[in-house]
Amino acid sequence: MEISEVILRTNDLEKMKEFYTETLGLSLIKNNKEDFQIAVGSSQLTFTSRDVEGEPFYHFAFNIPSNKFKEAKAWVKSIVKLNYEDGNDEVDFSYLPAKSIYFYDPVGNIVEFISRHSISRAEVGPFSQHSIQNISEISLTVEEPIKIGKKLIDIGIKERDNCELSDSSLNFMGDKSNGIFLLLNKPGRRWIFSDRISSVHPIYIKLSNNVEIEVSDTKEVVISSKF
Repeated sequence: MEISEVILRTNDLEKMKEFYTETLGLSLIKNNKEDFQIAVGSSQLTFTSRDVEGEPFYHFAFNIPSNKFKEAKAWVKSIVKLNYEDGNDEVDFSYLPAKSIYFYDPVGNIVEFISRHSISRAEVGPFSQHSIQNISEISLTVEEPIKIGKKLIDIGIKERDNCELSDSSLNFMGDKSNGIFLLLNKPGRRWIFSDRISSVHPIYIKLSNNVEIEVSDTKEVVISSKF
């Protein structure tokens, strides 16, 4: 399973386009009056201003090469301010193993660069925006995570460590072998390295195994698979 495409809502399309295409330097694939799409390695990320209400925000992570964490951190710090948690601007997930850094984009999305040492491939040459491999994680905040988690399990998307589904903590739904996950969670949980509290916002996710997941404006979750 890989994350092929994600569509997120934003209330400031122009600032977002400038940030992702000029500040981060990601390639612009499509550009319309109400949305734009960028390449994130092998994944595609679209921001749309259609039917936006309030100030939607999300958490998502990008996989970076296993040998480029220090270079990536320096590269990001040169263009944007890193987020801190307990006085630290990076985190070492020794049990994965992996390291991550976090920062905000212009509308307050929590962006993560994660280097998974046992999974992501090494790279020769200096780190740049072209080193980003794919979308590694995307938040899926829903009112009933256990119910939705069971539906995902039914179509083959299992919890990372085969743990019981939880209402109170993150459920990592996806493929442990390649580090691609849906972060299934309930509203009210604080995202680490931020002061943002998870809440439900419309989202569309397309996976490489022909699964499509959509959270609508009314918070309805629709999961479809085309096998």
